[in-house]
Amino acid sequence: MSTYFTKGKGWKYDFILKGTRYTRTGFKTKTEARQAEAKRREEIKNPKKETAIPTDMAFLELLNKRLDYIKAYHSERHYRDHIYYGRRWLKQWQGLRCTEILATMIESYLIKRANQTSAYTANKELRCLRAMFNFGMEPPRSWIFENPTRGIKFLPVEKRIKYVPPKEDILRVIMAADPDTRDYLWTITLTMGRVSEINRITWQDVNFDERYVVLSTRKKLGGHLTPRKIPMSDKLHQVLSRRFAARDKRKPWVFWHRYWDRKKGEWSEGPYKDRKRFMKTLCKKADVRYFRFHAFRHFGASLMDRALTPIGAIQRILGHENRTTTEIYLHSIGEAEREAMRIFDDEMGENPHTNPHTKTKRT
Repeated sequence: MSTYFTKGKGWKYDFILKGTRYTRTGFKTKTEARQAEAKRREEIKNPKKETAIPTDMAFLELLNKRLDYIKAYHSERHYRDHIYYGRRWLKQWQGLRCTEILATMIESYLIKRANQTSAYTANKELRCLRAMFNFGMEPPRSWIFENPTRGIKFLPVEKRIKYVPPKEDILRVIMAADPDTRDYLWTITLTMGRVSEINRITWQDVNFDERYVVLSTRKKLGGHLTPRKIPMSDKLHQVLSRRFAARDKRKPWVFWHRYWDRKKGEWSEGPYKDRKRFMKTLCKKADVRYFRFHAFRHFGASLMDRALTPIGAIQRILGHENRTTTEIYLHSIGEAEREAMRIFDDEMGENPHTNPHTKTKRT
């Protein structure tokens, strides 16, 4: 019987029967692995008609099934990211079966990706690979028995403070845009919405009487499209009212464009999917440091935090499930931190307004 020990994974059985490879790991002892192998061989030789026997599968097949699942249950951006990663993975492992892809192969690929791009990107691919193999292992699928990413550690990342552009730069970029793009940027700024949420807005989502806009996102557990109401400020009301009066009544979207559809081979009209390219041009035109759309959310959250807005309100506006996620967006230094450093200065005698030789005791 082909049983052996794998560091970090325990005892494992690995055998080929009738041209198909069967493997499973995680056993505490060699005896346990041998018993499991014997049982597995017996199941294969004498299968029960009512029970489907999981087998190994081609990596390409697993990837395609995972992409179909992501397309149905997750955001379009998440799907596009996996399409991009999947093409890179196939260059490495196309033609292999899942059990032929070893942890060492994946680890070497991730180190190479980190050198080409960044550790952050490599870690993101590791998460996606791990989720894909887990997807293949979970019941009722159970197509594979082992996740080769198990035990692979994330690469160390150099974390930096997120750049948040000042108000002046935000306004300069908005004013440098053409009228249609300017409305788009004002809507992002004044709702603090994600780009995918702004692209998805239809006129049915805009309530002028009660002054709110409905934004919807799939960044929730289960992939459900979850709506939330964002209060409409006077400026946003002005922008959207003007667009509503000049709208094409045949188009339901607040922001849309005409584009060449490569699949259909004809011109089409519809909402935007991604508009990240023009921000670099606009920042250069406005002569400000480059920033992307997500910076508008960080800017708005920090501005509200400085105005002492309750973090719960900021969390609901941003559409976060967890408060800890919202805290990442708050880049302002509060008065509590500043007061703590002033006290520290006093105690160390470094405050320019305090003479260390005449310092009085606190009462």
